[in-house]
Amino acid sequence: MSSGVGKTVCVTGASGYVASWLVKLLLLRGYTVRASVRDPNDPRKTQHLLSLDGAENRLKLFKANLLEEGSFDSVVDGCDGVFHTASPFYHDVVDPQAELIDPAVNGTLNVLNSCAKTPSVKRLVLTSSIAAVAYNRKPRTPDVVVDENWFTDADYCKGLKQWYVVSKTMAEESAWKFSKEKNVDMVTINPAMVVGPLLQPTLNTSAAAILSLIKGAQTFPNARLGWINVKDVANAHIQAFEIPSATGRYCLVERVAHYSEIVKILHELYPSLQLPEKCANDKPYVPTYRVSKEKAKTLGVEFIPLDVSLKETVESLKEKGFVEFYRSSCRL
Repeated sequence: MSSGVGKTVCVTGASGYVASWLVKLLLLRGYTVRASVRDPNDPRKTQHLLSLDGAENRLKLFKANLLEEGSFDSVVDGCDGVFHTASPFYHDVVDPQAELIDPAVNGTLNVLNSCAKTPSVKRLVLTSSIAAVAYNRKPRTPDVVVDENWFTDADYCKGLKQWYVVSKTMAEESAWKFSKEKNVDMVTINPAMVVGPLLQPTLNTSAAAILSLIKGAQTFPNARLGWINVKDVANAHIQAFEIPSATGRYCLVERVAHYSEIVKILHELYPSLQLPEKCANDKPYVPTYRVSKEKAKTLGVEFIPLDVSLKETVESLKEKGFVEFYRSSCRL
């Protein structure tokens, strides 16, 4: 586990859910990590990073703002690789342009621009999303397999007001255009809904989805999502940097599951929990589909099973004090 010894990498948005795991695994592999955060003086954003193994000697925190041109120049200076994970992810937005699209698109171009000016940077690994892959007018049914050749139609999603999807799609599209023009070696990781243990003390959007189910929600959404473990996602980023032949995009989905199935798994794991029994509407369940794992397997992704990931999420939410329940006999 020491392939990063002597190498320096940058992680943007380092206090985030995926990024925190990425920093942890990079430090374990011997890398020196230059981590950007919006406010290095906020212990809720930095304490969990500073307490990681190896952080004392090999983690350096930097203040950088996605929307400030050139603010990443000094962070990526001297780095061998850059992991750009910083991008807002939440659903309740008032001004999608200012809250989601601008930080995603302009922030990504800002980081790419810094990489293009820095000869030491061998590769940029961009945290994209399955949101930039699967949302177009093509049907997604159980016999359909989505893969890296699918692209989301941003205009179609604007019509549906799926602003997070739009932000990730536009950011990835802009990034590919820029990286080809400026000859930046870029690889994208496209994970689905990321679950598993939290390192940061704050609640992130995907863990919040599980928390609402176990904290007394009356109904579950009539929705299907892809799911993937945060450790698989962080590991895939590192492999995408370390494997010279890694190229293009990598979809990361252990499986696509309807919320009814998530509730069923949680009920099997924690029989004493009060879980929602009804769907939010009376329509037929939205059908699931499949996402190819072939390309991701070339990065050595192990695909931790969904039931394990859900158990890790719940146990982590308990440990962090987001939820309390007793007499739970966990069966995994």
